[in-house]
Amino acid sequence: MSDQSDFEARLERLIHDDITRRRLLKRGAGGALSLSAIAWLAACGDDNLGGGEKKQSKVIPKGKIASSLYFANWPLYIDSKSPDKGTFGKFKDEYGTRVKYVEEINDNDEFFGKVRQQYARGDSGGRDLHAVTDWMAARMIRLGYVQKLDKSQLPNVQANLLDALKHPDYDKNRDYGVPWQGIQAGIIYRKDKVKREPKSVNDIFDPAYKGKTTMLTEMRDSVGLVMLGMGKDPETGSLDDMLAAVEKIDKASRSGQIRRFTGNEYTKDITKGDSWLIYGWSGDAVSLQADNPNIAFVAPEEGFILSYDIMQIPVGAPHAFTAEKMIDFVYQPEIQAPIAEFVNYVTPVKGVKEILAKKDPKLASSQLIFPSDETLKRAKIFRTLKPDEERKLTTAFQKVIGA
Repeated sequence: MSDQSDFEARLERLIHDDITRRRLLKRGAGGALSLSAIAWLAACGDDNLGGGEKKQSKVIPKGKIASSLYFANWPLYIDSKSPDKGTFGKFKDEYGTRVKYVEEINDNDEFFGKVRQQYARGDSGGRDLHAVTDWMAARMIRLGYVQKLDKSQLPNVQANLLDALKHPDYDKNRDYGVPWQGIQAGIIYRKDKVKREPKSVNDIFDPAYKGKTTMLTEMRDSVGLVMLGMGKDPETGSLDDMLAAVEKIDKASRSGQIRRFTGNEYTKDITKGDSWLIYGWSGDAVSLQADNPNIAFVAPEEGFILSYDIMQIPVGAPHAFTAEKMIDFVYQPEIQAPIAEFVNYVTPVKGVKEILAKKDPKLASSQLIFPSDETLKRAKIFRTLKPDEERKLTTAFQKVIGA
Protein backbone atom coordinates (compact mmCIF):
# COMPACT_ATOMS: atom_id res chain seq x y z
CA MET A 1 0.00 0.00 0.00
CA SER A 2 2.98 2.34 0.00
CA ASP A 3 2.41 2.77 -3.74
CA GLN A 4 -1.04 4.24 -4.10
CA SER A 5 -2.93 3.03 -7.12
CA ASP A 6 -5.65 5.14 -8.74
CA PHE A 7 -8.11 3.17 -6.68
CA GLU A 8 -6.32 3.95 -3.43
CA ALA A 9 -5.94 7.62 -4.28
CA ARG A 10 -9.64 7.86 -5.00
CA LEU A 11 -10.37 6.02 -1.78
CA GLU A 12 -8.29 8.52 0.14
CA ARG A 13 -10.25 11.42 -1.35
CA LEU A 14 -13.50 9.76 -0.37
CA ILE A 15 -12.30 9.24 3.19
CA HIS A 16 -11.43 12.89 3.57
CA ASP A 17 -14.79 13.90 2.11
CA ASP A 18 -17.57 13.73 4.68
CA ILE A 19 -19.13 10.69 3.05
CA THR A 20 -20.68 8.03 5.20
CA ARG A 21 -20.23 4.34 4.60
CA ARG A 22 -23.96 4.04 3.87
CA ARG A 23 -23.76 6.69 1.14
CA LEU A 24 -20.76 4.95 -0.40
CA LEU A 25 -22.71 1.73 -0.62
CA LYS A 26 -25.65 3.49 -2.30
CA ARG A 27 -23.61 4.83 -5.20
CA GLY A 28 -24.22 1.79 -7.40
CA ALA A 29 -22.03 0.27 -10.05
CA GLY A 30 -21.24 3.42 -12.01
CA GLY A 31 -17.77 4.07 -10.61
CA ALA A 32 -18.82 3.48 -7.02
CA LEU A 33 -16.92 1.46 -4.46
CA SER A 34 -18.10 -2.06 -3.81
CA LEU A 35 -18.72 -3.53 -0.40
CA SER A 36 -15.61 -5.66 -0.81
CA ALA A 37 -13.55 -2.54 -1.50
CA ILE A 38 -14.75 -0.90 1.70
CA ALA A 39 -14.15 -4.07 3.65
CA TRP A 40 -10.68 -4.25 2.10
CA LEU A 41 -9.95 -0.71 3.24
CA ALA A 42 -11.16 -1.36 6.77
CA ALA A 43 -9.32 -4.63 7.03
CA CYS A 44 -6.04 -3.39 5.66
CA GLY A 45 -6.10 -0.35 7.91
CA ASP A 46 -3.46 1.39 5.84
CA ASP A 47 -1.73 3.66 8.31
CA ASN A 48 -0.36 5.78 5.47
CA LEU A 49 -3.86 6.94 4.59
CA GLY A 50 -4.22 8.01 8.19
CA GLY A 51 -1.00 9.99 8.08
CA GLY A 52 1.37 7.41 9.56
CA GLU A 53 2.02 7.06 13.26
CA LYS A 54 0.04 9.57 15.29
CA LYS A 55 0.21 8.28 18.86
CA GLN A 56 -1.52 10.60 21.30
CA SER A 57 1.02 12.00 23.75
CA LYS A 58 -1.10 13.94 26.26
CA VAL A 59 -2.74 11.98 29.05
CA ILE A 60 -6.44 12.31 29.72
CA PRO A 61 -6.95 15.33 32.02
CA LYS A 62 -8.71 15.02 35.35
CA GLY A 63 -12.32 16.10 35.33
CA LYS A 64 -15.71 15.62 36.88
CA ILE A 65 -17.57 12.34 37.00
CA ALA A 66 -20.21 12.35 34.27
CA SER A 67 -23.83 11.33 34.68
CA SER A 68 -23.63 8.99 31.68
CA LEU A 69 -21.10 6.77 29.89
CA TYR A 70 -21.23 5.11 26.44
CA PHE A 71 -19.48 1.72 26.35
CA ALA A 72 -19.23 -0.06 22.94
CA ASN A 73 -18.58 -3.78 23.27
CA TRP A 74 -19.27 -7.27 21.87
CA PRO A 75 -22.43 -9.35 22.52
CA LEU A 76 -22.69 -11.74 25.49
CA TYR A 77 -19.79 -10.01 27.23
CA ILE A 78 -21.08 -8.58 30.54
CA ASP A 79 -23.01 -9.95 33.50
CA SER A 80 -25.92 -7.57 32.84
CA LYS A 81 -26.54 -4.96 30.15
CA SER A 82 -28.91 -3.06 32.42
CA PRO A 83 -27.53 0.25 33.72
CA ASP A 84 -29.21 -0.52 37.04
CA LYS A 85 -28.07 -4.11 37.59
CA GLY A 86 -24.87 -6.13 37.75
CA THR A 87 -21.56 -4.38 37.18
CA PHE A 88 -23.15 -1.25 35.78
CA GLY A 89 -25.58 -1.02 38.67
CA LYS A 90 -22.65 -1.16 41.08
CA PHE A 91 -20.83 1.52 39.06
CA LYS A 92 -23.94 3.70 39.21
CA ASP A 93 -24.14 3.22 42.98
CA GLU A 94 -20.47 4.18 43.33
CA TYR A 95 -20.29 7.13 40.94
CA GLY A 96 -23.85 8.08 40.03
CA THR A 97 -23.09 7.32 36.37
CA ARG A 98 -25.63 5.52 34.18
CA VAL A 99 -23.92 3.31 31.57
CA LYS A 100 -25.24 3.05 28.03
CA TYR A 101 -23.89 -0.34 26.95
CA VAL A 102 -24.13 -0.90 23.20
CA GLU A 103 -23.35 -4.30 21.66
CA GLU A 104 -22.15 -2.78 18.40
CA ILE A 105 -18.94 -4.74 17.85
CA ASN A 106 -19.61 -7.88 15.84
CA ASP A 107 -16.28 -8.02 13.99
CA ASN A 108 -13.14 -5.88 14.40
CA ASP A 109 -12.86 -4.88 10.74
CA GLU A 110 -16.55 -4.09 10.51
CA PHE A 111 -16.35 -1.87 13.59
CA PHE A 112 -13.22 -0.15 12.28
CA GLY A 113 -14.97 0.58 9.00
CA LYS A 114 -17.86 2.07 10.94
CA VAL A 115 -15.83 4.40 13.19
CA ARG A 116 -12.76 5.22 11.08
CA GLN A 117 -13.97 8.48 9.57
CA GLN A 118 -15.28 9.70 12.93
CA TYR A 119 -12.14 8.78 14.83
CA ALA A 120 -9.92 10.33 12.15
CA ARG A 121 -11.77 13.64 12.72
CA GLY A 122 -11.30 13.40 16.48
CA ASP A 123 -14.97 12.52 16.92
CA SER A 124 -15.77 9.42 18.99
CA GLY A 125 -19.36 9.28 17.82
CA GLY A 126 -20.37 9.70 21.45
CA ARG A 127 -18.43 6.62 22.55
CA ASP A 128 -16.43 6.88 25.77
CA LEU A 129 -15.03 3.36 25.77
CA HIS A 130 -14.66 0.53 23.27
CA ALA A 131 -13.19 -2.97 23.49
CA VAL A 132 -11.40 -4.26 20.37
CA THR A 133 -9.06 -7.21 19.90
CA ASP A 134 -5.37 -6.62 20.59
CA TRP A 135 -4.24 -6.42 16.94
CA MET A 136 -6.94 -3.82 16.24
CA ALA A 137 -6.06 -2.03 19.46
CA ALA A 138 -2.51 -1.72 18.10
CA ARG A 139 -3.84 -0.14 14.90
CA MET A 140 -5.98 2.32 16.89
CA ILE A 141 -2.85 3.39 18.78
CA ARG A 142 -0.74 3.83 15.63
CA LEU A 143 -3.41 5.96 13.98
CA GLY A 144 -3.81 8.18 17.04
CA TYR A 145 -7.46 7.18 17.45
CA VAL A 146 -7.25 6.49 21.21
CA GLN A 147 -6.21 8.58 24.17
CA LYS A 148 -3.28 8.07 26.54
CA LEU A 149 -4.36 6.87 29.97
CA ASP A 150 -3.52 8.63 33.23
CA LYS A 151 -1.98 5.84 35.32
CA SER A 152 -2.66 7.76 38.54
CA GLN A 153 -6.37 7.15 37.92
CA LEU A 154 -5.89 3.39 37.54
CA PRO A 155 -4.64 2.06 40.92
CA ASN A 156 -6.63 -1.18 40.66
CA VAL A 157 -5.22 -1.87 37.21
CA GLN A 158 -1.68 -1.28 38.46
CA ALA A 159 -2.22 -3.64 41.37
CA ASN A 160 -4.32 -6.39 39.78
CA LEU A 161 -3.46 -6.75 36.09
CA LEU A 162 -1.85 -10.14 35.56
CA ASP A 163 1.92 -9.74 35.28
CA ALA A 164 2.06 -11.62 31.96
CA LEU A 165 -0.20 -8.99 30.36
CA LYS A 166 1.59 -5.83 31.48
CA HIS A 167 3.97 -5.28 28.57
CA PRO A 168 2.60 -6.25 25.13
CA ASP A 169 4.85 -5.44 22.18
CA TYR A 170 2.41 -2.90 20.68
CA ASP A 171 1.84 -0.96 23.96
CA LYS A 172 4.84 -1.61 26.17
CA ASN A 173 3.50 0.00 29.33
CA ARG A 174 -0.25 -0.25 28.75
CA ASP A 175 -0.46 3.48 28.12
CA TYR A 176 -3.34 3.20 25.65
CA GLY A 177 -5.47 0.27 26.72
CA VAL A 178 -6.21 -2.37 29.32
CA PRO A 179 -7.46 -5.94 28.74
CA TRP A 180 -11.18 -6.55 29.13
CA GLN A 181 -11.13 -10.36 28.70
CA GLY A 182 -9.08 -13.04 26.98
CA ILE A 183 -10.62 -15.10 24.17
CA GLN A 184 -10.04 -18.70 23.19
CA ALA A 185 -11.02 -19.46 19.59
CA GLY A 186 -11.80 -23.10 18.92
CA ILE A 187 -14.78 -25.26 17.97
CA ILE A 188 -18.39 -24.81 19.06
CA TYR A 189 -20.70 -27.67 18.13
CA ARG A 190 -24.16 -29.18 18.57
CA LYS A 191 -23.90 -32.41 20.53
CA ASP A 192 -27.30 -33.53 19.23
CA LYS A 193 -26.26 -33.07 15.58
CA VAL A 194 -22.67 -34.27 15.17
CA LYS A 195 -21.80 -37.95 14.81
CA ARG A 196 -19.05 -37.72 17.44
CA GLU A 197 -17.37 -35.15 19.65
CA PRO A 198 -15.05 -33.07 17.47
CA LYS A 199 -11.43 -33.07 18.53
CA SER A 200 -9.55 -31.68 15.55
CA VAL A 201 -9.56 -28.31 13.81
CA ASN A 202 -10.03 -30.33 10.61
CA ASP A 203 -13.38 -31.76 11.71
CA ILE A 204 -14.96 -28.64 10.23
CA PHE A 205 -14.01 -30.03 6.80
CA ASP A 206 -15.79 -33.37 7.39
CA PRO A 207 -18.14 -33.96 4.38
CA ALA A 208 -20.79 -35.17 6.82
CA TYR A 209 -21.25 -31.54 7.88
CA LYS A 210 -21.38 -30.00 4.41
CA GLY A 211 -23.41 -26.79 4.53
CA LYS A 212 -23.61 -26.98 8.31
CA THR A 213 -20.34 -25.28 9.25
CA THR A 214 -19.31 -21.65 9.64
CA MET A 215 -15.99 -19.86 10.03
CA LEU A 216 -15.22 -16.48 11.54
CA THR A 217 -14.77 -13.27 9.59
CA GLU A 218 -11.96 -12.62 12.08
CA MET A 219 -9.07 -13.51 9.79
CA ARG A 220 -6.53 -14.34 12.47
CA ASP A 221 -8.87 -16.78 14.19
CA SER A 222 -10.06 -18.64 11.09
CA VAL A 223 -6.70 -18.67 9.29
CA GLY A 224 -4.84 -19.47 12.50
CA LEU A 225 -7.02 -22.46 13.31
CA VAL A 226 -6.79 -23.84 9.78
CA MET A 227 -3.00 -23.42 9.92
CA LEU A 228 -2.91 -25.49 13.08
CA GLY A 229 -4.85 -28.22 11.29
CA MET A 230 -2.24 -28.10 8.51
CA GLY A 231 0.60 -28.55 10.98
CA LYS A 232 1.71 -24.90 10.80
CA ASP A 233 2.27 -22.54 13.73
CA PRO A 234 0.42 -19.17 13.55
CA GLU A 235 3.04 -17.67 15.86
CA THR A 236 5.94 -18.35 13.48
CA GLY A 237 4.39 -19.35 10.15
CA SER A 238 5.32 -17.67 6.88
CA LEU A 239 3.02 -15.66 4.67
CA ASP A 240 2.97 -18.61 2.28
CA ASP A 241 1.74 -20.83 5.13
CA MET A 242 -1.05 -18.36 5.82
CA LEU A 243 -2.04 -18.06 2.18
CA ALA A 244 -2.12 -21.86 1.91
CA ALA A 245 -4.66 -21.86 4.76
CA VAL A 246 -6.70 -19.22 2.94
CA GLU A 247 -6.64 -21.41 -0.19
CA LYS A 248 -7.95 -24.36 1.82
CA ILE A 249 -10.73 -22.19 3.26
CA ASP A 250 -11.57 -20.96 -0.25
CA LYS A 251 -11.87 -24.51 -1.58
CA ALA A 252 -14.19 -25.47 1.30
CA SER A 253 -16.29 -22.36 0.76
CA ARG A 254 -16.67 -22.89 -3.00
CA SER A 255 -17.62 -26.55 -2.46
CA GLY A 256 -20.43 -25.58 -0.11
CA GLN A 257 -18.76 -27.15 2.92
CA ILE A 258 -18.78 -23.79 4.71
CA ARG A 259 -22.26 -22.35 5.04
CA ARG A 260 -21.06 -18.79 5.63
CA PHE A 261 -18.54 -16.58 7.41
CA THR A 262 -19.76 -14.69 10.47
CA GLY A 263 -18.91 -12.45 13.36
CA ASN A 264 -20.79 -12.91 16.62
CA GLU A 265 -24.02 -13.62 14.72
CA TYR A 266 -22.96 -17.27 14.52
CA THR A 267 -24.71 -17.60 17.88
CA LYS A 268 -28.04 -17.49 16.03
CA ASP A 269 -26.93 -20.10 13.47
CA ILE A 270 -25.92 -22.71 15.99
CA THR A 271 -28.87 -22.01 18.28
CA LYS A 272 -31.35 -22.58 15.45
CA GLY A 273 -29.47 -25.63 14.21
CA ASP A 274 -28.57 -24.05 10.88
CA SER A 275 -24.95 -24.78 11.77
CA TRP A 276 -23.72 -27.84 13.62
CA LEU A 277 -19.99 -27.29 13.92
CA ILE A 278 -18.28 -23.91 13.76
CA TYR A 279 -15.20 -21.92 14.64
CA GLY A 280 -16.21 -19.72 17.56
CA TRP A 281 -15.31 -18.22 20.91
CA SER A 282 -15.36 -20.15 24.16
CA GLY A 283 -17.44 -17.79 26.30
CA ASP A 284 -20.23 -17.63 23.74
CA ALA A 285 -20.62 -21.40 23.92
CA VAL A 286 -21.00 -21.31 27.69
CA SER A 287 -23.58 -18.52 27.50
CA LEU A 288 -25.55 -20.38 24.82
CA GLN A 289 -25.31 -23.65 26.74
CA ALA A 290 -27.36 -22.13 29.54
CA ASP A 291 -30.37 -22.18 27.20
CA ASN A 292 -29.40 -25.20 25.13
CA PRO A 293 -27.34 -27.92 26.86
CA ASN A 294 -26.56 -29.44 23.44
CA ILE A 295 -24.16 -26.58 22.64
CA ALA A 296 -20.54 -27.14 23.69
CA PHE A 297 -17.02 -25.79 23.15
CA VAL A 298 -13.82 -27.73 22.62
CA ALA A 299 -10.22 -26.56 22.31
CA PRO A 300 -8.92 -28.65 19.38
CA GLU A 301 -6.12 -31.14 19.97
CA GLU A 302 -3.82 -29.15 17.63
CA GLY A 303 -4.27 -26.04 19.78
CA PHE A 304 -6.38 -22.89 19.87
CA ILE A 305 -5.99 -19.18 19.13
CA LEU A 306 -5.68 -16.88 22.15
CA SER A 307 -6.19 -13.12 22.00
CA TYR A 308 -7.37 -10.31 24.27
CA ASP A 309 -9.98 -7.62 23.83
CA ILE A 310 -8.66 -4.27 24.99
CA MET A 311 -10.57 -1.39 26.60
CA GLN A 312 -9.58 1.91 25.00
CA ILE A 313 -10.85 5.47 25.20
CA PRO A 314 -11.30 6.96 21.71
CA VAL A 315 -10.29 10.49 20.79
CA GLY A 316 -13.08 12.96 21.34
CA ALA A 317 -14.73 10.82 24.02
CA PRO A 318 -17.07 13.21 25.86
CA HIS A 319 -16.52 11.52 29.22
CA ALA A 320 -12.94 10.25 29.07
CA PHE A 321 -12.19 10.79 32.76
CA THR A 322 -15.27 8.78 33.74
CA ALA A 323 -14.25 6.06 31.28
CA GLU A 324 -10.96 5.72 33.18
CA LYS A 325 -12.99 5.21 36.33
CA MET A 326 -14.92 2.40 34.63
CA ILE A 327 -11.70 0.71 33.47
CA ASP A 328 -10.30 0.84 37.00
CA PHE A 329 -13.62 -0.18 38.56
CA VAL A 330 -13.74 -3.56 36.80
CA TYR A 331 -10.18 -4.32 37.95
CA GLN A 332 -11.40 -4.84 41.49
CA PRO A 333 -11.45 -8.64 41.94
CA GLU A 334 -14.86 -8.55 43.63
CA ILE A 335 -16.28 -6.62 40.66
CA GLN A 336 -14.52 -8.76 38.03
CA ALA A 337 -15.59 -12.08 39.57
CA PRO A 338 -19.30 -11.89 38.55
CA ILE A 339 -18.24 -10.83 35.03
CA ALA A 340 -15.89 -13.82 34.74
CA GLU A 341 -18.58 -16.12 36.13
CA PHE A 342 -21.05 -14.98 33.48
CA VAL A 343 -18.90 -14.60 30.35
CA ASN A 344 -16.49 -17.53 30.95
CA TYR A 345 -13.57 -15.87 29.19
CA VAL A 346 -9.99 -15.65 30.42
CA THR A 347 -9.96 -13.05 33.18
CA PRO A 348 -6.99 -10.64 33.24
CA VAL A 349 -7.49 -9.73 36.92
CA LYS A 350 -5.59 -11.14 39.88
CA GLY A 351 -7.60 -12.44 42.84
CA VAL A 352 -10.68 -13.52 40.89
CA LYS A 353 -9.91 -17.24 41.11
CA GLU A 354 -9.77 -17.11 44.90
CA ILE A 355 -13.16 -15.39 45.07
CA LEU A 356 -14.83 -17.86 42.71
CA ALA A 357 -13.24 -20.83 44.52
CA LYS A 358 -15.25 -19.95 47.63
CA LYS A 359 -18.46 -19.75 45.65
CA ASP A 360 -18.03 -22.54 43.10
CA PRO A 361 -14.84 -24.66 43.01
CA LYS A 362 -15.84 -25.93 39.56
CA LEU A 363 -15.65 -22.39 38.17
CA ALA A 364 -12.27 -21.83 39.78
CA SER A 365 -10.93 -24.86 37.92
CA SER A 366 -12.42 -23.85 34.55
CA GLN A 367 -9.80 -23.89 31.80
CA LEU A 368 -11.88 -21.28 29.94
CA ILE A 369 -11.46 -18.70 32.73
CA PHE A 370 -8.20 -19.78 34.37
CA PRO A 371 -6.21 -21.81 31.82
CA SER A 372 -3.44 -23.84 33.41
CA ASP A 373 0.16 -23.77 32.26
CA GLU A 374 -0.53 -27.07 30.49
CA THR A 375 -3.51 -25.58 28.63
CA LEU A 376 -1.55 -22.47 27.72
CA LYS A 377 1.09 -24.63 26.06
CA ARG A 378 -1.54 -25.28 23.36
CA ALA A 379 -2.49 -21.60 23.03
CA LYS A 380 -1.27 -19.77 19.95
CA ILE A 381 -1.16 -16.01 19.43
CA PHE A 382 -1.24 -15.05 15.75
CA ARG A 383 2.02 -13.30 15.01
CA THR A 384 2.26 -9.60 14.24
CA LEU A 385 2.13 -9.04 10.49
CA LYS A 386 4.26 -6.61 8.55
CA PRO A 387 2.17 -4.05 6.61
CA ASP A 388 2.80 -5.71 3.26
CA GLU A 389 1.99 -9.14 4.69
CA GLU A 390 -1.23 -7.84 6.18
CA ARG A 391 -2.25 -6.27 2.88
CA LYS A 392 -1.68 -9.47 0.93
CA LEU A 393 -3.25 -11.78 3.48
CA THR A 394 -6.24 -9.55 4.16
CA THR A 395 -6.92 -9.03 0.47
CA ALA A 396 -6.86 -12.80 -0.13
CA PHE A 397 -9.08 -13.55 2.86
CA GLN A 398 -11.60 -10.81 2.05
CA LYS A 399 -12.04 -12.26 -1.43
CA VAL A 400 -12.76 -15.67 0.04
CA ILE A 401 -15.37 -14.50 2.52
CA GLY A 402 -17.03 -12.25 -0.04
CA ALA A 403 -16.63 -9.04 1.94
